[in-house]
Amino acid sequence: MMRDITFANPELLFLLVLIVPAVGWYIYRHRSAEATLQVSQVQSIKQAGGSYKYYLRHVVFGARMVAIGLLVVALARPQSTKSWKDVTTRGIDIVLALDISSSMLARDFNPNRLEASKDIAIDFISERPSDRMGLVVFSGESFTQCPLTTDHSVLINLFKDIESGMVEDGTAIGMGLATSVNRLKESEAKSKVVILLTDGVNNRGSIAPATAAEIAKTFDIRVYTIGVGSQGTAPYPVNTPYGVQYRNMEVEIDEEVLQQIAGETNGEYFRATDNRKLEEIYQQIDQLEKSKIEVKEYSEKKEEFLWFAIAAGILLLIELLLRTTVLRAIP
Repeated sequence: MMRDITFANPELLFLLVLIVPAVGWYIYRHRSAEATLQVSQVQSIKQAGGSYKYYLRHVVFGARMVAIGLLVVALARPQSTKSWKDVTTRGIDIVLALDISSSMLARDFNPNRLEASKDIAIDFISERPSDRMGLVVFSGESFTQCPLTTDHSVLINLFKDIESGMVEDGTAIGMGLATSVNRLKESEAKSKVVILLTDGVNNRGSIAPATAAEIAKTFDIRVYTIGVGSQGTAPYPVNTPYGVQYRNMEVEIDEEVLQQIAGETNGEYFRATDNRKLEEIYQQIDQLEKSKIEVKEYSEKKEEFLWFAIAAGILLLIELLLRTTVLRAIP
């Protein structure tokens, strides 16, 4: 059953009005063409009834009018909107750039900054099943842990494998951002996003954060930056002759650089001081991106004129057959 029929040429439907005078003329012509006969009584005539051919010719005329009406409707090109699809405008491509330097093992988050960042990012990934996502990790260097993919189970497994010490220690914010941009620059997505999370100051790498931000802006990539760390001091891991020990040290986050990156790329900077705040930040980013790329529902129109044309053709064929056989002797 078709729903929501629309017409590509609705103005042609006015031709249906021509059927009215055609019917009027037919009725007038047949009434005026009937012969009159004076009889003493009509009882016997009523009992005799009319020939089936008499009634059949009216049926044939009616079929012709219906066929003409169907042809007019076909010319108006009816289109059904029965099929509906939910689509996005090529979705959103997101690269998560995660700092895995040794300072991310600080325990001002539970159980530490790195594990908390991983867990909350995984929840974020799970909430956006239709987006392509990738993962870049950086410390003294940067590399792609997972390219853009819609297979989020693979991405989540690779997220879980991340550990501090996978690469040389340090904080190469510019390199982490540049690697992320490199993953997104060929993307044709409507929105391209980097979520860069770090807890330190850029002190390594051959690309400055400001330069990486300019490159991101060139490719229309929006960068959300997140500074992770409590206010004041935090227990940092320190290697000692007796193993790793935790000492309270000053939290240093280059917020000015992170704000500059976000401002340059039309993104936003956030500061996370604990697990709950970090969760709220990811939820806020989630809402910001959903407001930018809305899911659109549209109707996929299907041409339906062929069925009207076929029905009209069948009726005209029936009329032709009747007129050349059963009704050929009736004017």
